[in-house]
Amino acid sequence: MEQARKDALRELARKIRMGIIEATHAAKSGHPGGSLSITDVLTYLYFEEMNIDPAAPQMADRDRFVLSKGHCAPALYATLANRGFFPVEELTTLRKLGSRLQGHPDMTLTPGVDMSAGSLGLGISSAAGMALAAKIDGKDYRVYTAVGDGESEEGQVWEACMFAAHYKLDNFCVVIDWNGLQIDGPVAEVMNPTPHDEKLKAFGFHVISIDGHDFDQIETAFNEAKTVKGKPTAIIAKTVKGKGVSFMENKTNWHGTAPNDEQYAAAIAELKA
Repeated sequence: MEQARKDALRELARKIRMGIIEATHAAKSGHPGGSLSITDVLTYLYFEEMNIDPAAPQMADRDRFVLSKGHCAPALYATLANRGFFPVEELTTLRKLGSRLQGHPDMTLTPGVDMSAGSLGLGISSAAGMALAAKIDGKDYRVYTAVGDGESEEGQVWEACMFAAHYKLDNFCVVIDWNGLQIDGPVAEVMNPTPHDEKLKAFGFHVISIDGHDFDQIETAFNEAKTVKGKPTAIIAKTVKGKGVSFMENKTNWHGTAPNDEQYAAAIAELKA
């Protein structure tokens, strides 16, 4: 990837991370840690990869994205806002009564949200169904979903993977956000779902492992996924929970804790710098 495009993506990711902090601080609740870890992947998807149009969010042939780890809605909302689906200023209405930006994505409220999500495992299942629908309808749009590493402890995730491989959904791409932490502690200690690569290959996936904060690797992975025929692709993205805010990085307690005023000021100052 040429340097100018990489720099532009990094700047967009910085703005999206600021939006995550703005939103969770204003709401006094939410999930900043996992939102910050998936930011770079979402930045690439929405600004480089997917065929979408903010002026026509229900465009029939658009690519679809489902945030299966729906509690990380602040990342999706900040990405959509910066992509032009709704005003960035609306991010501070997160989780407020009457807001279009509820604690988990709601496809009936928020422009650009392709599927409501929240209960872990349902998002990847819905996304796999969308990919099959595209095949049945003879459409060439692609479907992407982001699954949390803790979420991958859910049996339904693996049922969805079995489904995707059985129907040879080569228009389907799953991103595993592997930041290593979930609400109760290290994923490997709570209920170890690894090795993801070997399991996904056994389920019939083409598997790619990357640094989920390296835009060169992110681009290479999504480009490779588009060349795969006859099977779905899984991208295992090694990430850092709380990425971009030093005092949040690799800290379990930032899974579902909003920054207070002092922490908000420190996080925004660091991101601005």
